[in-house]
Parts: sequence; structure tokens; C-alpha cells
Amino acid sequence: MTKAFRDNGHEAYSCDVLPTEGNPDWHIQDDVLNVLAQSVLKKEKFDVMIAFPPCTHLAVSGARWFKDKKEDGRQQEAINFFLTLAGAPCKKIAIENPIGIMSTIYRKPDQIIQPWMFGHGETKATCLWLKGLPKLNPSNIVSGRDTRIHRMPPSKDRSKLRSITYKGIAEAMSTQWTEKEV
Repeated sequence: MTKAFRDNGHEAYSCDVLPTEGNPDWHIQDDVLNVLAQSVLKKEKFDVMIAFPPCTHLAVSGARWFKDKKEDGRQQEAINFFLTLAGAPCKKIAIENPIGIMSTIYRKPDQIIQPWMFGHGETKATCLWLKGLPKLNPSNIVSGRDTRIHRMPPSKDRSKLRSITYKGIAEAMSTQWTEKEV
């Protein structure tokens, strides 16, 4: 995601508690909530925040485990994190997550996109909750529609592989959300 924005001439950083697989010069390895709190203290502002909160405890694909996740607090912690990101002190925010409980707990997403709308012949419904940003326009609709992500077998890297942002979607965001003042 950040590479697509940098390739489009913008200063863009990733932030995660995990190390980056990309260029570490453009990565802040920290809890995003710490980074947001520091930006408020220093009176620094981010132009755009595109957030990818973990979906493990929010997505309907894991609904059969919701009861346990509610009882032990994991789901509420995930909800609180999502809502904190939604309320971040930034004028332009996009929060990405699969179809899940945030549509009823927070609000319906502004848009649901698919990889096949942006040049990738796969299905993977992805919700976008937007603040100060327009909906994405499909940039390269393709006809081949494979359910590869849904059918991905269990593995140690499965969650990481399922969460990769498609290049076409990243490029659409980096051009459509920056080509004019939105």
C-alpha cells in the first residue's frame, strides 16, 4: 500500500507492531495508537490514514467462534481498536476489513470492493469505511472470478496471505485519493 503511494509521489509510511517485509526506512514498528497519540502531542497531522485493523475477531468468516471471543474479551478489544481508529484525529480515513460485525456495531461500510474491480481475477469482498474520502471507482474490471482466497487451505501463513492488499486496489487508492484535493 505505502509503496503505491510513494510511487505516486507521496510520503507514505506503514505502521505495525510487526516488522515490515518492505523497506524498513518507510516503516514505523510500533502500536499505531502510540503513533497517533504522539502526533496529537506534537501537533503533527497525517493527511490520510488507511487502516487495516486485524479482522480475526470481527469477520463473519469466524462467526462460529464469536461466543468464545465475546466471553474472553477478544472481540470487544478488536471492536474498541477499530472504533479508536475510526475516531483518529485525521480528516481523511479509510478503514478496510472483510464483511463482519462492524457493519452493525459501528455502521454499514461506505463501499464494498472486490479485487476483480481493480485488475485481479478473484473474489474477496472488502468493506471500506470512509471519512473525507470518495468511494473508489473500479479501474480495471476483469471477468475471471476465482474464489482462491476463500478456498485457501490452512497453513502457518494463511492469515498473512489472506490479508495481502492487491496491487490494483493500492494503486487505485493512491491515484484516486490523491489526484485532486478530496
